[in-house]
Amino acid sequence: MATSAAKKVSTLFVWILLGLLFVALAGFGIGSFSGGASQVGAVGNAQITAEDYFRALNNEINAQSAQSGQAVSFAQIRARGIDEQVLAGLTARAALSHEAAEMGISVGDGEVARQISQIQAFQNTSGQFDRNSYEFVLQQQGSTPREFEEDTREDVARALLQTAVIGGLTPPEIFAEILTAYQSETRDFTRLAVTERDLPEPIADPTDAQLEAYYDEFPERFTRPEARRITYAWLIPSAIMDDVEINEDALQELYDERIDEYVQPERRLLERLVFGSDEAAEEALAAIAADETDFDTLVEERDLTLADVDMGEVAPDDLSDAAAEIIFGDDENEILGPVPTPLGPAIFRVNAVLEASEVPFEDAREDLSAELAQEGARRAIDDMREEIDDLLASGATLEELGEDTAMVLGTLDYTTASEEGIAAYDNFRDAAAAVEESDFPELLDLSDGGLFALRLDEIVPPALPPLEEIEQEVANAWQATALREAVADRASQLVAQLAQGATLDDLGDTAEERLIRRQDLLPDLPATTVAQVFQLDAPGDVVMIPGAEAAHIVRLDAINSGIRDGEDTSVLLTIMNQTIAQSMATDIFEAYGQALQADAGISMNQGVINSVHASFP
Repeated sequence: MATSAAKKVSTLFVWILLGLLFVALAGFGIGSFSGGASQVGAVGNAQITAEDYFRALNNEINAQSAQSGQAVSFAQIRARGIDEQVLAGLTARAALSHEAAEMGISVGDGEVARQISQIQAFQNTSGQFDRNSYEFVLQQQGSTPREFEEDTREDVARALLQTAVIGGLTPPEIFAEILTAYQSETRDFTRLAVTERDLPEPIADPTDAQLEAYYDEFPERFTRPEARRITYAWLIPSAIMDDVEINEDALQELYDERIDEYVQPERRLLERLVFGSDEAAEEALAAIAADETDFDTLVEERDLTLADVDMGEVAPDDLSDAAAEIIFGDDENEILGPVPTPLGPAIFRVNAVLEASEVPFEDAREDLSAELAQEGARRAIDDMREEIDDLLASGATLEELGEDTAMVLGTLDYTTASEEGIAAYDNFRDAAAAVEESDFPELLDLSDGGLFALRLDEIVPPALPPLEEIEQEVANAWQATALREAVADRASQLVAQLAQGATLDDLGDTAEERLIRRQDLLPDLPATTVAQVFQLDAPGDVVMIPGAEAAHIVRLDAINSGIRDGEDTSVLLTIMNQTIAQSMATDIFEAYGQALQADAGISMNQGVINSVHASFP
C-alpha cells in the first residue's frame, strides 16, 4: 500500500505482464519488421529485438483499435506515451529473463510442449493440437517453431521466478482487521440547523460601496470563461408547425389507428394457478374458502413464484368466452374458479379491476393535430434540405440563408455551460466545440428533425464584465456570502451557549442521524459533514459545520464499532485481505524488477527504436 492508486495503474501495465503465462500470438498476419535481428536494447544478457518491439507496438495498436471500434494510429499511441509503456514492459520482461538465466531457471521440452498444445489457435476442431495449424499460424506471424518454443520456454521461466518472489505472499491478518474496523465503524449524531430565520436581524440589501468592494475582491467569480462566438442558422419542426395544414380525414384515420389507446375495455390484473383436474382445483378452492390455506401458499407448494403465475393486465378478448364470462362476470370474489383454460382447469386471483375507458375523438383531437403537424413539419424541412445544401455549396452565407430560406439566424457565445435554445441539442454542442474558424458552414441534423449550420467567428477570451452590466448577479452573490457568514456566526454563538451549560435541544429543533458510515452521503447536509463527524473524538463532542444556506451544529452521540461476525463485515474483511495481498505483491514485485534492472544494467539503441517507429504509417 506504499504506492498510490494512481501509481498502481501506471505500473500495472508493466508488471502484470510478468505475472501472466502468455505467448506472443496477438497480431497474427503481421509481416516481420525488416532487420529483425537488430537490437533495440538489452538488460544484462537478455536482448530486446526490433522484431519484439515492433510486434508489441502493433499488438497494442490492434488492441486499442478493437476496444475503441475505430482505427488507432501509431501517432495517437505515441501521443499518449504508450510506446514508452510498451518498451518499459519489454525491458521488465528482459530483466526477468536475464535473472532466470543467471539463476539457471529453465523448463524442459515436455512442459514447453504442454503449454503450446493448450493454445486454442494451434488446435483443430476436436480441440487437439494440430501441427499444420501451428506452423501456419507462426508463418503468418513471421516466426518459426524454434523461435516460438524458445519464447515459450522463457515465459514459463519468468513465471516460475515470479512465483518464487511473490508466491504465497500473505499479509498479516491484523492489517485487514484494522482497516475493516476503520471502514465499518458507524457513528450516531444529533444536528441542529441554523438558518436565516434564526438570525436576530434579517440581512440588509448591499450598499453600492459594498457591491463595488465585493466585485473588486472576487473578480474570478464574475469573469466570463473563454467562449466561442458562433453564428448559426437553424430550422426546427416546432418553428413551422403552425403553418402545416392538417387534413381532417388524416386526423380521423390516425385516431382509428390508435383506437386501442383511446378506447380500452375493462381489464383485470390476474394470477392463474393451473391444476391437473377439476377435482384438484375444487379441493384447492374449498381449502381457501375454509381458511385452511391461501393462494400464495398453493403457489409456493407447487415450487412456483408469484411471477410464474402472474398474467398481468388481461382484457376479455385475451381469454376464451367461457373464462371471460366467469372472470369478468364476478365483481365480488377475489378467487375465482375452476376456470377452463388451454392448460387445464385453473383458479384465478383478481388483484385489481381497471375500469373501461374511452377518450372521444374530439378530446384526442388536439394531441393528434400536434403529432401530425410535427410530422408534417419534419417532412417539409426534409424537402428543404437539398435547396439549403445547394445554397451553402454555392457559397451562400448564413446571413443569406436567414434571408432567403425559412432558417432563423442567431449568434451565441458558446461555452460548455451553454444549454438554452439551440445549445440544448447535443448535435449542435458537438459541432460548436469542434468547429474551426477556417471551416465552411455545412448543413447538419438536429435530433428532432431540424437542420442547422454554423460558423465560428472568433474565440472570445475570458473577460470581466463591468459592474453595471452584472450588478444583480453581484448583488445575489453578495447576499449568498452574507447569509453564509451570518448563519455561521449565529451557530458559533449557540455553540458558546452549549459550553455554558445549554443543551442542543434547548436551542431549537434537532434531527438525529444513526449508523452513519464513513462513505455515506447526506444530501441535506454540507458535503464535509460525515468527514467532520468522524474527526470527533468522543460522544458529546460538538462541531459547527457552515453551509450555503444553513450552518449545522453537530453533536456526536455514539461511536459504533463494526460487527465482526456480520455478513457485510465479513465480506469487507475478505475484500480487504485480497486488496492488501494484491497491493503488497505489486509493490514487492515492482521493487524487485527495478532492482534487477539496476543490477544487470540497461542499454538502449535509440537509432533502432526510431527505425521501428518509422516503419509505422
